Amino acid sequence: MMLERLRKVKHVALDMDGTIYNGDTLFPYTKNFLKNLDEMGISYSFLTNNPSRSTKDYLLHLEKMGLKIAENEIYTSAHATISYLTDHYPDVKRIFFLGTPSMISEFEQSGFHSVADDPGDEPDAVVVGFDPALSYVRLTRAAWWIRKKKLYLATNPDYVCPTDQPVVLVDCGSICAALEKATGRTPDVVLGKPDPEMLHGIKRGNGLKQEEIAMVGDRIYTDLLMAQRANTLGVLVLSGESTLQDVEHAGFVPDIVIDSIESFGELLVQSHAVIEEPEN
Repeated sequence: MMLERLRKVKHVALDMDGTIYNGDTLFPYTKNFLKNLDEMGISYSFLTNNPSRSTKDYLLHLEKMGLKIAENEIYTSAHATISYLTDHYPDVKRIFFLGTPSMISEFEQSGFHSVADDPGDEPDAVVVGFDPALSYVRLTRAAWWIRKKKLYLATNPDYVCPTDQPVVLVDCGSICAALEKATGRTPDVVLGKPDPEMLHGIKRGNGLKQEEIAMVGDRIYTDLLMAQRANTLGVLVLSGESTLQDVEHAGFVPDIVIDSIESFGELLVQSHAVIEEPEN
């Protein structure tokens, strides 16, 4: 039954850290997994909740690890936020950002304008993302505009960003928690995983049906919950954050729980194998 479902897969959406690499180290089986997808005619894309890097930044990051990826194969929570604003708030153009220069440049290339840290430079909306160079001054300005009832979006819900370094990387969700205490407001919209917009965008952009997409990741409450909300095949790999104990307490069961993308690739190859009829 599962092999029949896998045979329908035409596109694999891949989480990045914990799924294809760990920190700055590519898993040894990643290249062969992607090679097998190419040979089976299955397209793929790389999804991340981290909007701090631009598409070009991610391409360079992956290239340093030995992966040459096309620009249209990267999909970040910044892209999802841009898509959401374009579809639902076409008149919103002026934005006060908490985010990296790379993230802001992605928005500017899509026609948005970054307003200055000035009470006289009024934005249409506030967008909060992962901002490792967050300043107190900009945090207070964001709180000011949020209190003024401006449209308020978060690029992702994560409280911390994955890292193999001895630090805790405070992420977008934690910044929004601080803003909530200061303003009494939570974001009007939170994009990124587990919001299904990223998978909906891939479906629209590739002309696919939902049953033709497999979402593969290592986090139950982002990657797999997004797959469930988008009604696509959800594949949990145990090469990153989640464990079997986490699955037991998740509240829902992923379609596939497997040790790595290497083993998932073997399942795909098996499902696409040609079964020859025995000779008489």
